[in-house]
Amino acid sequence: MSDAVYFEQIRQLVELQKVDDAIHAVKQKLDRMPNELSDLEQRFATTETQRNYILEKLSHLQEQQKRLAHEIDDDSARIKKSKNKLMQVGNQREYHAMMREMDSMERVNHSREEEKATLIEELQYQNDALENINVTYNALKAEVEEKRNSLEAKMQKGNAALDELNSKRAMVSKTIPQPVFMRYEFIRKRLEHPVIVAVKDGICSGCHIAVPPQSFIELQRGQQILSCPNCQRLIFWCEHFATEEDTEIPAAKQDMSNAAEKQENSD
Repeated sequence: MSDAVYFEQIRQLVELQKVDDAIHAVKQKLDRMPNELSDLEQRFATTETQRNYILEKLSHLQEQQKRLAHEIDDDSARIKKSKNKLMQVGNQREYHAMMREMDSMERVNHSREEEKATLIEELQYQNDALENINVTYNALKAEVEEKRNSLEAKMQKGNAALDELNSKRAMVSKTIPQPVFMRYEFIRKRLEHPVIVAVKDGICSGCHIAVPPQSFIELQRGQQILSCPNCQRLIFWCEHFATEEDTEIPAAKQDMSNAAEKQENSD
């Protein structure tokens, strides 16, 4: 393979890689979108469960408060009635019996008054807890609703961008010789992104492991497309393009970042 053919094929592969970089970025973003909503919904569900627990506890305490107030009123009425009866007692024995009964009722009533005070304190504590959790609950509820409303639009936009990139990929692929393209595709389907990477200072930028000296010498000759012996990605020597007018290959990684950033900003 002549140097000119080699350089052209590398350039074509890097151009394809740039499109695949953009596709990869869009797909990752599309994959993250439902997860972001799912995580948010999980946080909201957890907060809602905590809030419902407080509400149930408040409801129970309020029922207790009503029951206790009713019992205290009943006890007070009975004590008052007993005091009236006490005035009509005709003998000492009945008098002492009624006094013992009144003492018992007053002790019960006093105990219920103490229970009422404790209940009021607990109600205040739970109301404060509800007020605090409502801040988080309302904020998460609004965020979930907003996220749900925007997710569909963002997914549609992302899928449209993906369709456009896939069309561009089909066009770029046509410029690459079929055997070279099939080799690229074979690697793409079996290895993690990316497929073709630069070798700088003898280090593969895909796996960050030194290329064996003999392989590096062959790579520097620029006569055939080689694969990294460590990660099996296609490789090229960045120095081959250091003095070229076309600087797209050394800048391929930066172009990928710019494409991803552009996609991010468009959302």
